[in-house]
Amino acid sequence: MKKVLMPFMLIVACSWFISCEVDDDSPNFYFTALNTIEADVPEFFEFGKTYDIEVTYQRPNGCTFFEGFDVVQTSVTGRDVVVIGSVLTDENRACTQAIEEVVATLKFNVIYTEEYTFRFYAGDDADGNATYLEYTVPIAEEGAPTN
Repeated sequence: MKKVLMPFMLIVACSWFISCEVDDDSPNFYFTALNTIEADVPEFFEFGKTYDIEVTYQRPNGCTFFEGFDVVQTSVTGRDVVVIGSVLTDENRACTQAIEEVVATLKFNVIYTEEYTFRFYAGDDADGNATYLEYTVPIAEEGAPTN
């Protein structure tokens, strides 16, 4: 029985692989910047600690998914932050058009003793220029109470 079953399964498996054709090798997604609504930054940072910054962003439809953050150092303690999403472009996929506010967490390590300035990408204005939500976070002085 085993001798008859093995060749049969091998033929079925090979025919399945041969019959599968992938004609379309074009990407079925692209990356996009998502608009930040707000960021929950602490009142101050302590040097050497790691913080979770909750970032609320806008998900424009059901085919857009969170991928992460693009953080660019603009000065010693300046950071431009963009929420990055991927948009599925599969023509056979139905996407809801509901706009949704979603929260993602940005982990941030404090490695300098100067105050930090964050600029979160909030979309483009009517002229196509990028707009930002800006937050400044001071560093707690050594010996100061940090409740």
